[in-house]
Amino acid sequence: MTIRQYGWNEYWINQWNGMAGQAADRESLTPGRVVGDFGSKYRILTEDGEQWGELSGRLRHSLEASSGEYPAIGDWTVVKKAEGGHVMIHGVLPRRSVISRKAAGTQPKEQIVAANVDTLFLVSALNDDYNLRRMERYLIMAWNSGASPVILLTKADLCDDPGAKIAEMEMAAPGVPVHAVSAHTDCGREALLPYIGEGRTVALTGSSGCGKSTMVNWLCGADLQLTQEVREDDSRGRHTTTRRELFLLPAGGVIVDTPGMRELQLWEDEGGLDLAFADIAQLAARCRYADCRHEREEGCAVLEAVDSGELEEKRLQSYHKTQRELVYQTAKEAKSKRKGGAGSGQKAASSRSRKYGWRRDLED
Repeated sequence: MTIRQYGWNEYWINQWNGMAGQAADRESLTPGRVVGDFGSKYRILTEDGEQWGELSGRLRHSLEASSGEYPAIGDWTVVKKAEGGHVMIHGVLPRRSVISRKAAGTQPKEQIVAANVDTLFLVSALNDDYNLRRMERYLIMAWNSGASPVILLTKADLCDDPGAKIAEMEMAAPGVPVHAVSAHTDCGREALLPYIGEGRTVALTGSSGCGKSTMVNWLCGADLQLTQEVREDDSRGRHTTTRRELFLLPAGGVIVDTPGMRELQLWEDEGGLDLAFADIAQLAARCRYADCRHEREEGCAVLEAVDSGELEEKRLQSYHKTQRELVYQTAKEAKSKRKGGAGSGQKAASSRSRKYGWRRDLED
C-alpha cells in the first residue's frame, strides 16, 4: 500500500513543501496519515506501512499550553522515525475540512470527529431510528465541516416504501443527495460509487445502531468492523464502534467509521444553519423586515408559507430551537473565553485549524 492510495496528492505535496520543506531536519521527516485514533497513541500510515505514533514532547507541551487541537482521524501529519519501530508526530498539515461537535460535559469544548473528509455520509436506518429532526442537526454539522453531505437511508429491505422516505428526506434536506441502501440485499451500491474512488475520503456518522459498521464491511467487502443487533422494541443500537478508524476501499479511496452518537450537540455555526434550512433562508429573503425573526412580525414570508402549507410548522419550530441552541452555545463560549477558564481558546483554535492549519513543532 502507498500513501497515494490513502489520499496523498499534489495538494498535500504543496502543503508539505510549505511546512516541512523549510525545516532544518527535513530529510528525516516523512508524511503520514492518521488511520487509527486510540487516545494517547495513533496508528500512522506512511510509505513504510502502518506504525504506532505518538506526539513529540515539544508538540504535546505546545498543545497543552495553547488549548490546541490534537491530531484526529484523517489528519496528515509530519512524523519522524523513532527507536522501537514507531514514529513521533511533530506537526499536522492544515486541514481541508473538520467535522466536529460539542464535546460531552458542561464546558464549551470542541470534539473533532474526523478531518480531511471529502464526503460525509449521514446515516439513518429505515426503522424507528428514522428521524427528520435529528437529520437536520447532522446536516448543520456537515455543512459547517467543509465536507459535502450525502444522506444514506440504510436497511431499506425493512421498509415497505423506501421511495416515500427518500422523497420525505429530500424535502427536509434541500439539495442534498439521498440514497436508500441495503447491505443485506446488496441494494444501492452503484449509487455510492461516484462519491468514492482514488484519492477520496468518505466518512460515516449517525446514531448508534443505524448500520454504519455494516456499511463499512459492505463497501470494503470484508468483515472489518464488529456489528450488533439493535433492540427490537425501539430499534436503538449499542456502541459497536468505540474508536475512529480509517479503511482502504477496494474501489479506491478510504472510508472512516466513527462511533455512534447518542446525542449530537452542535458546535459553532459557520453558515450551516442556513444551508441545512435553505428553504427557510430563501423565504426569509422575501420578509418585509431584514431583521425578521419569523415569530409574529407582519409581512413575514416564512410565517405566510406556514399558513399556506408551503412550509411545515414543525420544520420552522426545529429551526427556531436549533438557532436558540447555537446562540446560547456562542454566548457560553464567549463567557468562558473572557474568564479564561476551561474551554478558553477552543473556538480560536478551531478557526486556526480550518483557515491556517497547525503551527508545526519543527526545528527551524
